[in-house]
Amino acid sequence: MNFSSIDDLQAALRAENYIAERGLATAIFLALKLRRPLFLEGEAGVGKTEVAKVLGRLLATDLIRLQCYEGLDVHHAVYEWNYTRQLLHLRLMEARGERPSEAELFGPEFLLKRPLLQAIEETRDRAPILLIDELDRSDEEFEAFLLEVLSDFQITIPEIGTVRAKHAPVVVITSNRTREVHDALKRRCLYYWIDYPPFEKELEIIHSKVPEAPETLARQVAGFIQELRQQDLYKLPGVAETLDWTTALLALDRQALDVTVVDETLGVILKYQDDVARLKGAAARAILERLPALTGR
Repeated sequence: MNFSSIDDLQAALRAENYIAERGLATAIFLALKLRRPLFLEGEAGVGKTEVAKVLGRLLATDLIRLQCYEGLDVHHAVYEWNYTRQLLHLRLMEARGERPSEAELFGPEFLLKRPLLQAIEETRDRAPILLIDELDRSDEEFEAFLLEVLSDFQITIPEIGTVRAKHAPVVVITSNRTREVHDALKRRCLYYWIDYPPFEKELEIIHSKVPEAPETLARQVAGFIQELRQQDLYKLPGVAETLDWTTALLALDRQALDVTVVDETLGVILKYQDDVARLKGAAARAILERLPALTGR
């Protein structure tokens, strides 16, 4: 699918239940047009990863996800050899009285392709979406390697040769900013910060993702979450927690919030005991009392 304008893309995202403000839609549009990686930063749960998933659906292409973590190396991100299969092949050849060559043991059939190599396979007939998720969790050494890959979209495997992308992937990189990502990589990308949504946008997201939620409940949930983000909490709830809470309240057949149900379900939106203890009881009641002024009902 080709998008003729930012408005066209924004409408397509909305049709996939992703509510993107103009700035984000512009960044995505330019990333697609200029074939530049898109670097998305923001707190956990604000919808960074979902951008890549929605693009995969809109472009009708594969989504290849590399989940980053401390200690991630080339073997887990690019490729490694299937040593078990190589050993079995070696024993089979020896049983036949044959001696396999190095080329036979290190051929493509013994290669285990990891996300980065999968994304630049020469056999692909269309560009995939390559999601490099939570890059800030990886080590700086891997970040430097990634910069090299994104510059040329090619990978050299000593035993086979250089693999070049026939169609360069659409790259989406996310970061929760647990550490600063090096400027060299950021300069290679288009950058956008996804912030927590304001009340009206969060309400629209609830309507889009959980359309069966009653209007009163949806407005109260959006308002309560907005108020929570003003509190001194260890971890503020993201949009993902907003949607989880709405779904949980529907599962409990709730049509509106009250202190009891808030106390009973705080664990859906808060993930640290100190935060839960701080909000239970009087604090939750105080927020509920302020909701009419924020939600208009």
